[in-house]
Amino acid sequence: MSSADTILLASRLATAAVTAFLAILLWSRTRDIAWMLIVIGVIAGYADILFDLLARLGLVDESRFSPWGVPIGRVLLSNLPYLFLCAALAVMIRRKRVR
Repeated sequence: MSSADTILLASRLATAAVTAFLAILLWSRTRDIAWMLIVIGVIAGYADILFDLLARLGLVDESRFSPWGVPIGRVLLSNLPYLFLCAALAVMIRRKRVR
């Protein structure tokens, strides 16, 4: 891993850590389903960055989770934050339509 990759990954990890911490604080103060889905999406994004770090350091063997050559862990964790954010936005849109 080059120094540029290390700096990029460290900055993503630090930014995501602060974001996840603030999301957890918000989670403890709200019970709204849309906001809870956003918080879960943020935490899933942090998990994606952590998984990327562990894979680059060689602590996670992605080939163990790769049936047919498709890295399931990478695919799942890359898309999971957006799925939760999509669900949150759908809940908000539905709420605005009903009222």
